[in-house]
Amino acid sequence: MSPVNQQMDLFEQLSYYEGADVEYKSARGGLPASLWETYSAFANTAGGTIWLGVVQRDDGRLEVQGIEQPEKLRADLWNLLNNREKVSRNLLSERDVEVVPVGDARTSLIVIRVPRASRRERPVYVGKDPFAGSFRRNYEGDYRCSDVEVRRMFSDQSDEPADSRILDGFGWDDLHAESLRQFRNRMASLRPGHAWLAEDDRGLLSRLGGWRQDRSSGREGLTLAGLLMFGRESAIRDPAAVSGFHLDYRERYSDDPAVRWTDRLTLDGTWEGNVFQFHQLVTAKLSTGPGIKTPFRTDEHGYRKATTPVHEALQEALVNALIHADYSGQGGIVIDRYSDRLEFSNPGTLLVSREQLLRGGISECRNKSLQLMFQMLGAGDKAGSGIDKIRRSWAAEHWQSPSLIEQFRPDRVTLVLPMISTLPEAIMDRLSARFGPAFRQRSADEIQALVAAEVEGEITNQRLQNMLTLHRVDITRLLGGLVRDGFLIQDGHGRWTRYFPRSEGDISPDKAPVSPDKAPVSPDKALVSPDKAPIPPGNDVPDERTADTIGAAADPELLAIAAPVRQTGRSSPEDVRRVILDLCRQRYLTLRELARLLDRSEGLVRDSYVSPMLRDQLLELRYPDKRTHRDQAYRTRSGSPGGTST
Repeated sequence: MSPVNQQMDLFEQLSYYEGADVEYKSARGGLPASLWETYSAFANTAGGTIWLGVVQRDDGRLEVQGIEQPEKLRADLWNLLNNREKVSRNLLSERDVEVVPVGDARTSLIVIRVPRASRRERPVYVGKDPFAGSFRRNYEGDYRCSDVEVRRMFSDQSDEPADSRILDGFGWDDLHAESLRQFRNRMASLRPGHAWLAEDDRGLLSRLGGWRQDRSSGREGLTLAGLLMFGRESAIRDPAAVSGFHLDYRERYSDDPAVRWTDRLTLDGTWEGNVFQFHQLVTAKLSTGPGIKTPFRTDEHGYRKATTPVHEALQEALVNALIHADYSGQGGIVIDRYSDRLEFSNPGTLLVSREQLLRGGISECRNKSLQLMFQMLGAGDKAGSGIDKIRRSWAAEHWQSPSLIEQFRPDRVTLVLPMISTLPEAIMDRLSARFGPAFRQRSADEIQALVAAEVEGEITNQRLQNMLTLHRVDITRLLGGLVRDGFLIQDGHGRWTRYFPRSEGDISPDKAPVSPDKAPVSPDKALVSPDKAPIPPGNDVPDERTADTIGAAADPELLAIAAPVRQTGRSSPEDVRRVILDLCRQRYLTLRELARLLDRSEGLVRDSYVSPMLRDQLLELRYPDKRTHRDQAYRTRSGSPGGTST
């Protein structure tokens, strides 16, 4: 088989891995040294697939080099995986390492599927020193973990809950007595006659895990859970407790970019800033507003109770953020509410894989005493993560499925709850008018994918994994069919592939969408074509569309900021990101303006920088409620490196 045909055959195979994290490595000369850094990074992040015998060139294309003695290389791999001098832990089983023949089978590739390590297995590191050999993965590739990240992974290994720590020097006077009294009353209204209610305040707090005695040392006192739930804000924020403690609820209903929020609840001294009071106040705010058809019911004691599946889902989402948070992390608890979605964000990483969370039935809680306290209030599902309950509630409303985002540096988990219909009639009518009868003849999953692409402006394999019950391989085939049949436009390949709805102006009579039964099926057409490869970092050929005169691109101050990238043919991704953050500090810039300032193509700036930086919450949108707004622009988020201050 010719190299060209080999490459096309490989693209056909690799398209099945779209939406997963994939790394390609040459194996000429044996196992590459960088293999172990990637193994560690995949294990400590979200898992991934390594292809040995393939290299990715600077232009984004893949070259199949093959492996002449794959069995020898596989034996070497197993020997080193089981060598504790080389790597701290072997996570692989026989089925995770596969030899794949290529072309006429005279050469082969090796596929290594690395699972995500459990919290008790992390960090997985190279060599003997975890602080020197632990790696993680982001959109730029593998990076060495900081000492803080490694220590947090070791901390998550412990079977002792994070909130069970006894706080030296803290006592009863650091508690807000009114919060404990309100908790007791609320518990009594939900669980009348419960035996713990007969205890005095210290006895009740001990039952809840807020006050504890260490049996080995005899030391007793207030725990971190007790202080977080019922403490005075000044005590919680003491350097000996949680110096970075932060709670924030923001309503962002305005389309005016100058209005950052229409309502906000944060630690401003107007209320006692502890977790219990925040839960009470935010629950009241979540009881009404966009998407809430029926307000929460109030019981005889004035406490709001969830009365619908949506209420229960919102309660679970709020409690999940509070009980799973790593309170020693950065950023605190942040809840952003938009007219069409809610976002619940907390510091920390997932203790189980995203797939396990979405399946439900597994309980791995970072703060088990806080979890118990909320269970006494009727929240905080112990049977699992609560995510499965939220997904069921959202499905019952025919809203787009929730998505769970895990990011690093800083470590944060964000649950996004869109309140957008999966099949809005206006969108269905619009797509029917655009594509004709062929649209209604597609499968239910295909129609949902097209609707999502139309509503959100684009769609990815990863996004559809949150919405559909299909495997990512089947989703890749589904998307490929919609591209082939003229409904979607594909941009990029591999894990960064995105799909855009074909507009009316893109449809010509000779390229009209076709029904499934009339769709041409060509076995030699790869779902991912080398011609669609993303523009590599450092390409210094600007898009022709950026030739127009743009005001911001002529600003001397902005040109000076952009000079380190603009005046070099190639810049590291870190340098480009840093310059983009500086350019967007305290101002919104459009994609075209950024491309012109950096002297790079719009495609490169969008795919390699702006989109990933939005995912990592380094940039924010001028129009967050309409991502495809014709005047969409980007600004550095508060708290980002080089970002604006809050």
